[in-house]
Amino acid sequence: MKVIASSLRKGNVVELDGRLYVVLSAENFHPGKGTPTTSVDMRRISDGVKVSERWRTTEQVEKATVDEREYDFLYEDGEGFHFMEPTSYEQLAVSPDVVGDSKVYLVEGMRCYLKTFEGVCIAIEFPQKITVEIAETEPVVKGQTASSSYKPALTDRGLRVMVPPHIGVGTKIVINTDDNSYQGRSQE
Repeated sequence: MKVIASSLRKGNVVELDGRLYVVLSAENFHPGKGTPTTSVDMRRISDGVKVSERWRTTEQVEKATVDEREYDFLYEDGEGFHFMEPTSYEQLAVSPDVVGDSKVYLVEGMRCYLKTFEGVCIAIEFPQKITVEIAETEPVVKGQTASSSYKPALTDRGLRVMVPPHIGVGTKIVINTDDNSYQGRSQE
């Protein structure tokens, strides 16, 4: 199915020169003068080679049809990461290469979208917002206002994020999985 380049998102699968690629990041550039472009970093599914492409935002790109279903994360072991389809209870092992650095988001029971092609997982889409707990951060400095600046913090999953000064150890916050940005305190 053909789509315009500007609609590509992380996790999409694109067919290019007869090969499948999974989109790692996609960015649209709109210069003041000239043609807007979409810059896409991709990983070739067959051998894992990373490729960068740039298209005009209105160019047509072939989006591959892959099976996309919800799966629940179960556990990680020597084989990889294990997921289960909630309706059929069918289990799928995903290689660590596919999960990559995103394993810090995974927590037991988390629901993710797995994209499979011919029975093999080629991409994972995580929920856009997840709740994490702050494990380590600098203490609050007296007189520092909430609007001043953000400070570094480490979450219970080993993820580094920037948080407002009033956030302390043990606070549960919501982060955006696209860029690890702070979204607010958890309402849980």
